[in-house]
Amino acid sequence: MKVLVVASQKGGSGKTTLAGHLAVQAELSGAGPVGLIDVDPQGSLADWWNERTAPNPFFIQTAVPRLADDIKELAAHGLELLVIDTPPALTATIADVIRVADLVLIPTRPSPHDLRSIGSTMELVEHLGKPLVFVVNGAAARARITSEAVALLSQYGPLAPGIIHQRVDFAAAMIDGRTVMELPGESRSADEVAELWDYLRERLDGGATRRRRLPSIPGVAAAVAAQTKAEGWA
Repeated sequence: MKVLVVASQKGGSGKTTLAGHLAVQAELSGAGPVGLIDVDPQGSLADWWNERTAPNPFFIQTAVPRLADDIKELAAHGLELLVIDTPPALTATIADVIRVADLVLIPTRPSPHDLRSIGSTMELVEHLGKPLVFVVNGAAARARITSEAVALLSQYGPLAPGIIHQRVDFAAAMIDGRTVMELPGESRSADEVAELWDYLRERLDGGATRRRRLPSIPGVAAAVAAQTKAEGWA
């Protein structure tokens, strides 16, 4: 079983939407059975799942202290993929979730504030020795800031080749527990999710993702080191 954790310190980066969509796309592509876990106290992913009429993906109720044991049990029962949604925070609890990950997906919107906020998430994932992938999410079509975000993120680590653009069909689908892949007709949004999942599946299956030594982001390394000591991440 593989564990995909969707994490970002920044609220509003689209973690919950991506977690639900990737889990459904994994099922549609034959990578199931797939399970979902929501460790965000807001419970947005759980609320979305409760609106679903489709039986899959499964939703697993658990708590972070027993997460590692539950993962072993889920794997023994044949679960193939576990997607975990996390809150917009960096705490010892989030560190415990990242520790069980096979891959950490860090979504970011292409805005200066969002791009500045990736540093601490990236540093924590690197500190825990886990592979990561960035994805540009919620992008406006043909916006200059989107290409600038791609250029910046590619300097810091592996970047998913596709971009998830901002479209109303994502919100429309999530309202009643669906995804854009489950709406009638063809959809560019669905194609983008499928492309992202294909890339992540390759990474999860052991495809080469070159890990480069990350350039220093001013102030981030020192802050994370101090928080690591204070929170007991090490």
